Amino acid sequence: MSTTADELREEVRRRYAESARAVTAGHSCGCGSGSCCAESELGEALYDAEQRGELPDAAVLASLGCGNPTAVADLHEGETVLDLGSGGGIDVILSAKRVGPTGTAYGLDMTDEMLALAQQNARDAGVTNVHFLKGIIEEIPLPADSVDVVISNCVINLSTDKPAVLTEMQRVLRPGGRIGISDIVAEDRLAPHERAERGSYVGCIAGALSKGEYEAGLEAAGFDRISVEFTHEVADGMHGAIVRAVKAGGPERRGLPIVTPAERAGCC
Repeated sequence: MSTTADELREEVRRRYAESARAVTAGHSCGCGSGSCCAESELGEALYDAEQRGELPDAAVLASLGCGNPTAVADLHEGETVLDLGSGGGIDVILSAKRVGPTGTAYGLDMTDEMLALAQQNARDAGVTNVHFLKGIIEEIPLPADSVDVVISNCVINLSTDKPAVLTEMQRVLRPGGRIGISDIVAEDRLAPHERAERGSYVGCIAGALSKGEYEAGLEAAGFDRISVEFTHEVADGMHGAIVRAVKAGGPERRGLPIVTPAERAGCC
């Protein structure tokens, strides 16, 4: 019998709740079988020593991602950033430090245990410009045109409704806003059943989009300047990837458009 979308989501929630409890109990990483870092040899190693030094130990131990989206997104003072699937809060805390006291960093997660861990990590890090929200990434609990940057770290591949996620990202971004995402992405040659042969759904492999599917999905959702760049192979034909795009409707800029709060206010 096939697994339903609700059953897959519950499996993901359960696995990441276990990871959060492991870190809270003082164990390393929490990478139980099925977590992203366990199957793909990912996690805290993708952050440099300087970044890890800015974080509480528990935030570093709870890193289960496949990249470093705060580096990908090129954050600026005063921006509003949203991290989809924020987990233990590592990328939210780093984002909050980058955007400074005039900016805001939101973290969205569906797992109570991860939200509690992230809130404690933010307190331990001494950052106050953060807000953690409970919800699912297919239904972001923020208004339209309210965010400058959306980041995510190895989470979109876990969604059971990826078109909804891409549409929601476009909705909450301001015109000219951008995404900077780390994710697992398949080569176009791999059919869905071939991706499933290489790893589990909760391990960020079976549910991954192909490069072409990602590009087409972002275009359909209303994004411009789409780029899906492979960075490292995690299984045969499966790669960690950097995904960038810009919400249509912003001003034309050379390279990747970056619309800062000062520019929106008309500051010269």
